Amino acid sequence: MERKKKGEYGYRNNFKARRLCLIILLALFIIAQLAARYFTDSQSVKNILTVMAIVSVLPAANLASPLIAIIKYRTPPREFYEKYAVYEEKFPVLYDLILTTKEDVLPADVVAVHPTGIYVYCINQKANIRRAEQALNEILKAQRLDPNLRLTNSLSTFDKRIKSLKPASEYEDDGTVEYGIRVMKSLSM
Repeated sequence: MERKKKGEYGYRNNFKARRLCLIILLALFIIAQLAARYFTDSQSVKNILTVMAIVSVLPAANLASPLIAIIKYRTPPREFYEKYAVYEEKFPVLYDLILTTKEDVLPADVVAVHPTGIYVYCINQKANIRRAEQALNEILKAQRLDPNLRLTNSLSTFDKRIKSLKPASEYEDDGTVEYGIRVMKSLSM
């Protein structure tokens, strides 16, 4: 399986598949440790194997918690990607990010990083958009970026915004676009 990088189309499905494989591997390791208890007569070895199995559960749980949070969000169809790939000539476009705030999980199918701001299309209809936008803008401020992130869960609104953006080459390059890309990727799972 080819490993996708954050921001590439297909990252979300790839992330879930890799996490699931690691969790299954850890679960098999835990089961093997517990099964090994029955092949020894020494009580101290049984105790050590039990403790090892219990301690092995922690990494498995750490891997499983992000997976549980995003399990229902899939990578959009290829046609969706092709619709927005044409804008990559004008400005950077990121796909399949999974942004999180303290209260919300924000699966962002498309993120346009532009000198005028960061425009995010989130498919989570249950997310509190205002609260999430405010939280993400606070993070951007903490990262010394202008708090110009706009979050929407309406595809038509996102389409209007992205179509109205001029090419990034028409703006003076001060490095904020590239830095904004790095920050958005670092905020994603």
